[in-house]
Amino acid sequence: VQLVESGGGSVQAGGSLRLACAAPESIFSTQAMGWYRQAPGQVRELVTAITNIGGSTYYLDSVEGRFTVSRDNAKNTLYLQMNSLKPEDTAMYYCVASSSLSRLHDYSFQYLGQGTQVTVSS
Repeated sequence: VQLVESGGGSVQAGGSLRLACAAPESIFSTQAMGWYRQAPGQVRELVTAITNIGGSTYYLDSVEGRFTVSRDNAKNTLYLQMNSLKPEDTAMYYCVASSSLSRLHDYSFQYLGQGTQVTVSS
């Protein structure tokens, strides 16, 4: 397992969670990384992505202003801070990595974590 997620859980609407994704340095330093989510019966969505040096980011419109992606280079860890959570954010969240943001947008993942469940109740 190359990407290891943590931090999921259950919260009430309006609450916050922070997801973390630990990666080997060889992946973290060279790959664009991001989070995608999939809820049962729903299409998967690329929630956010960030380049390997953190210069460019992407956010799904529905999470813009509520979610923040960041990288801790010292810990080789990607974070997703999720605030003002809504029931529609409920999904399995997967950490992903690939050689570019465009490949992440195309769902061409070179690395994929095992997923962490986020459940938001109303």
